[in-house]
Amino acid sequence: MSQGRYYEDFEVGEVYRHWPGRTITEFDDTMFSLMTMNQNPLHIDEHYCSQLQHGKRLVNGTFVFSLAVGMSVADMSLRSIATLVYEDIQHTGPVWHGDTIYAESTVLDKQESKSKPDRGIVYIATRAINQKGETVLTYRRKILTPKRVFDEGRNFWPGK
Repeated sequence: MSQGRYYEDFEVGEVYRHWPGRTITEFDDTMFSLMTMNQNPLHIDEHYCSQLQHGKRLVNGTFVFSLAVGMSVADMSLRSIATLVYEDIQHTGPVWHGDTIYAESTVLDKQESKSKPDRGIVYIATRAINQKGETVLTYRRKILTPKRVFDEGRNFWPGK
């Protein structure tokens, strides 16, 4: 596996812009809501929403969160052993069908594991941004990441 970052590759203060963005369709939102059994009418009932403050359906916030996490995987956690915690998830603005979401992550801190010398914990803040440059979601997470010196030479490709 040649993709993904090792613990040593992360520097505190680094910012990673995750690309490409993703335009959210009505289908995406409806399917996610139904798959996760989220029956809140804010996400599935246009008539109901037409009578409320915004006048239209809001995109399911957990979909936006999942999308931002997924967009960050290639840069932040493709090689990780585990995500240890998600914290301080904040929905800071509405997301609508047709919005395009981008994400970026900043390395806040990193520390070596106290119990296992082959890994470390990387602390990351991620924000989702719409096509207008408005932040619509933020969260932080800690990922458990292998150290290069202990992991190199492993080959996870089938048949090798």
